[in-house]
Amino acid sequence: MTEEELKLACARLVDKYSDDLSESLQVETWHLKPIHASNFGKDMAPYQLLKTIKRKFVSTMPEAENVKVAVRVRPFNAREKQRDATNIISMEGSTTFLFNPVAPKEEPKKFAYDFSYWSNDGYIEQDNGYCTADPSHPNGSKFADQAKVYEDLGRGVLSNAWEGYNSTLFAYGQTGSGKSYSVIGYGPNKGIVPLFCEEMFQGIEEKKSSGDATEFEVRFSMLEIYSEVARDLLGNTGNKKKGLKVREHPKKGFYADGLKTYMVTGYKDIQSKIEEGTLNRSIASTNMNATSSRAHTIVGITLIQKAKNATGQETAKTSVVNLVDLAGSERVASTGATGDRLKEGAAINQSLSCLGNCIHALAEKSSGKNTRVPYRDSVLTRLLMNALGGNSKTVMVAAISPADINYEETLSTLRYADRAKQIKTLATINEDPTEKMIRELREENEKLKKALQSGEIGISDGKPGMSEDEIALYWIKREEEMKARLAENNRELMQMKQSYEEKMKQAQQQQKVDDNKAKIEEEKKKHPHLANLNFDPLLSGKITHIIKLGKNTIGKSDTDITLFGPSIHDMHAVITRDNDGVISIEGCSSDSRILLNGDPVTSEVVLSHCDRLMFGTTQLYVYNNPEQAKKSKETYPEVTYEMAQEEIANKAGINMDSDDHSLETALLNKDLLEVLPGIDEANSISEELDKRVKFEVMLISPQMIGKLSGRTEVLVKMRNLENELEFEWPKDVFLNRLYLMKEMYQNYESGEEWDLPEERDPFIEHINTEVRIGNVQVFLQPLAYMVEQKEQLEITDFKGTEVGIMNVEVVPCTETGKEYCENDDVFIDNPAELIGKNLHFIMKIHGCRGLPNKYRDIRCKYRVFLDEEDTVSEIVTSTINPDFNHQKTFSFKPVTQQLVDYLNNGAIMVQVWGKQKIRNSVIPKAEGKNTKQMFQADLLNHANNLANGFRMNGRTVDPNKQSIIVELLLMKKQQGRQQQRLENFKKLISVAEKQNQRSVPVYIIKDLMSASTPEAAEPILAQLSSDDEYGDYNRVRSSSACILL
Repeated sequence: MTEEELKLACARLVDKYSDDLSESLQVETWHLKPIHASNFGKDMAPYQLLKTIKRKFVSTMPEAENVKVAVRVRPFNAREKQRDATNIISMEGSTTFLFNPVAPKEEPKKFAYDFSYWSNDGYIEQDNGYCTADPSHPNGSKFADQAKVYEDLGRGVLSNAWEGYNSTLFAYGQTGSGKSYSVIGYGPNKGIVPLFCEEMFQGIEEKKSSGDATEFEVRFSMLEIYSEVARDLLGNTGNKKKGLKVREHPKKGFYADGLKTYMVTGYKDIQSKIEEGTLNRSIASTNMNATSSRAHTIVGITLIQKAKNATGQETAKTSVVNLVDLAGSERVASTGATGDRLKEGAAINQSLSCLGNCIHALAEKSSGKNTRVPYRDSVLTRLLMNALGGNSKTVMVAAISPADINYEETLSTLRYADRAKQIKTLATINEDPTEKMIRELREENEKLKKALQSGEIGISDGKPGMSEDEIALYWIKREEEMKARLAENNRELMQMKQSYEEKMKQAQQQQKVDDNKAKIEEEKKKHPHLANLNFDPLLSGKITHIIKLGKNTIGKSDTDITLFGPSIHDMHAVITRDNDGVISIEGCSSDSRILLNGDPVTSEVVLSHCDRLMFGTTQLYVYNNPEQAKKSKETYPEVTYEMAQEEIANKAGINMDSDDHSLETALLNKDLLEVLPGIDEANSISEELDKRVKFEVMLISPQMIGKLSGRTEVLVKMRNLENELEFEWPKDVFLNRLYLMKEMYQNYESGEEWDLPEERDPFIEHINTEVRIGNVQVFLQPLAYMVEQKEQLEITDFKGTEVGIMNVEVVPCTETGKEYCENDDVFIDNPAELIGKNLHFIMKIHGCRGLPNKYRDIRCKYRVFLDEEDTVSEIVTSTINPDFNHQKTFSFKPVTQQLVDYLNNGAIMVQVWGKQKIRNSVIPKAEGKNTKQMFQADLLNHANNLANGFRMNGRTVDPNKQSIIVELLLMKKQQGRQQQRLENFKKLISVAEKQNQRSVPVYIIKDLMSASTPEAAEPILAQLSSDDEYGDYNRVRSSSACILL
């Protein structure tokens, strides 16, 4: 066997058995690729060869390492300080503790990581602005500054890069948690990336100065993944909507085809590229109506070291360092949009959910389970396959907020990081002889060319039983993949052949100084301008529009300032700057939506420094006038996206600046700030796409949506203006639908096919979707005293308006279901007497009366005590007076203190659900009108209602009414019992006086106390005249007698 034949046999064996090997050795298949035939004997039989491959592979296999995980808590921000936010984080060593603000007495949740960095307090700011530990502060000794974080995490990444290992640094956490501060930093407080780059280039210069002949090359790339589309943030990718194709290469794995890489010679080059990429992100977020908090960013820094080994052979050591800014963790919980039929429809959710699935599967795999890791299920996980479980040394920095308002998001981040630390990776040094790499690339290219020319692409890995059309499509796809691989190989070959001087020349051409950018930065310091505001602080202030002398037109096309988005007209507004320095703004038409500091602009108005401007429903800007700011003695606050949106909400009548600094109010405001801008945007999109749907915000108490406790919730009412059907959407369902609406609008703006079939249309809710008609609270306090309850209770909707009545009963019974009656005398004076005994009762729902006639298919749902699933009545159709005749027996053996507390203070919340029906009378009103006209008619109708007073279909019901009724019922029962006891004692005194008895046995007193009727008292009183009974009493008189004085 020749050496070439042995190599071929080895390659075939590895290819054939790699799956079995990787499964048995618990490693990824690509780890088998470096095995070369030269390591084995020439005369080996195939099975011996395979056996040797296994043995040599095991002996040379790199050692698995866990992902290194660090958690860092930031200081309170200005908003949190303003509302006196409570700190919910503490750290001891590498352990992080999380306290639940709702239950502060509970044991804190405990998480152990490689590093826990305390950066909340315990620091002082030096004269140069650098934050360092304050020795006088109690937490000064544990404060972690930027240098500490870099020393622990960044320096290790750099060391790995020098050695030729791939490295990945993940930054994870909710928006505003301090991710950017740790990774990039601000001012003198440089983060991991600038410190890493500075030290890397400094190391290159030192090596060159010492006479090292190694040739160093650093390349930079930056891409964003949004809604399953990978987009080059530095290059012109042509079709931005379709983005870059993610392809698989047999050697380097998944890659973004067409992603441009730029040669950089210092950190300034990298900083410039990061700023360029961030600007492009901001433009896309603003103009493409995208949501930056759902976008992942991957920055790639490639370090190539070319040198000659001892034999004179040139080798290339390549290290790829990926810096990954993952989408805000606050989105993870809501991406499923529980209960929504379109929860899987938005591609925007895919990367987030799939990343969680991969991390979970990798954690399972690390614990020894044979679990499939779904890398291929999303663009993000395909590109991060090496970083998550392959050839990379991986670090995760999880940034968290210390504020009580962010408890849920912080808990989500800590759990995510806790799972990530269980993942193991196997990193190998990426070093190969240059000649060998060139030869292998050429050989592969020859094979690809021959296959393409001959048409012998094959369908060996296709699915069996494929049709001719499927085979044809598969053939086209395979051909496209092979051509892409050929192009990628040619690109690599060209790079390898180029000299360092040629690459430097090309880099200089790519990185010509952007005079226009520098010019804008200078103009910003002198001239008035608009600067964008974004939900992500990192993207705010990146888009600048200089206001020139004269008229500055704003609109979609052929204008000085071009803006895109819902409710933006072709000619939307004009900003005028006169020779005296006065700048004013006015709309181009009566329906040009412009808000100035939250107020609508209805005529020309003069602008002042720091004014907030909203164009349409998504284009939010701050107006800056440097000259005016210098002349004014006024101190201007920093304008943020959050501040501007709060202002808009306040002007719309929702008080966001109350003195109530409670956690509940803070959470409510947080939800409102997330939903209110979305409602405006959804209504604008509905109007432009003529969807005949209107959205409104609803603030609902928990009782009004079937919950016994909790905080006020933000819901969205979706109202179909054509047929007047109404649906309530939870916040997460609305936000999930909003992303789909944005995708539709983006396609509409691009001139592509945008409308969707009914089952995928986010504006449509199916007529058979159940809706909540109303609720009934059945208080259980009578049951705690073993008193039956038969009531006719009001059914109230979320407004507290009566929409019908319900006949219910809650009746104590025996274990066999026999109901207790008055004569059974099971009434108790204290609910605590139930503890340790068995309790049985029957819940009856007889029916409802007077429900609105727009409902059909009505049923009831409820839960008792700790039930995890609803008890549901039968569905009753074709009537607004349904008779359910529902009853269910509940048994508790034995009664606990928790159950007694529930009976005493709780209630059964019975929810009435049904489906809506379209009334024929509403259809003619909508005929011939578009959505815009319907909006105007609805607004006019609302104004008439305000002028004439609201007319309710039903009366408003006090939610405490039923509780008061129950208390009166119990008071009546207890009063009757006390009156009976008083009568019993009057008779006792009378009988005793007649018999001249001055003492009465205690057991007679106790029996009389329990006698609930005159008939029950008579035989007890008769015992006083019984000589035998009394004689028995006299024998115990000294210890149990009541003396009548």
